[in-house]
Amino acid sequence: MPKEFSAGAVVYTTIRDKRHYLLLRYPPSPRTDRSYWDLPKGHIEEGEKEEDTIKREVKEETGLKHLRFIPGFREEIVYFFRSEGKTVRKKVTFYLAQSQHRHVKVSHEHIGYVWIPYEEGLTHLKWVNAKTLLRKANNLLSKKGGGGRQKNTQRRNKNVSGRR
Repeated sequence: MPKEFSAGAVVYTTIRDKRHYLLLRYPPSPRTDRSYWDLPKGHIEEGEKEEDTIKREVKEETGLKHLRFIPGFREEIVYFFRSEGKTVRKKVTFYLAQSQHRHVKVSHEHIGYVWIPYEEGLTHLKWVNAKTLLRKANNLLSKKGGGGRQKNTQRRNKNVSGRR
């Protein structure tokens, strides 16, 4: 079975003393019949470290530089998709990162972006795993007291391993 490896980030900034998370609008593709919101991510190149992939991909997809990684957050998701008649196993490793800058210039791969508060982000995200990542990131930041005031609204999830 073919395998793919990617890395991405839950990126946040503070707007008016409140955390906002970056979501990118992905266009429809052969695998999805309509556009959808998701987190920035991309393929890990040969010999590249996860953190370097994230910095490169976030810069390529959004123009944002100088991310500050938040210690204690490294999450992996695994899902399967079909490509050229084959099932592909994809593992994506996510980090949590803060951006001091809010001006985003989306790449040709995307059709929009939004800096969005936590609760709204949950309703915008399509994939279950992306929602779980956002919950975990927000919970960690709430415990650390970083990046603006947020009430802790974490809900219990069923095991979503392997589901997008």
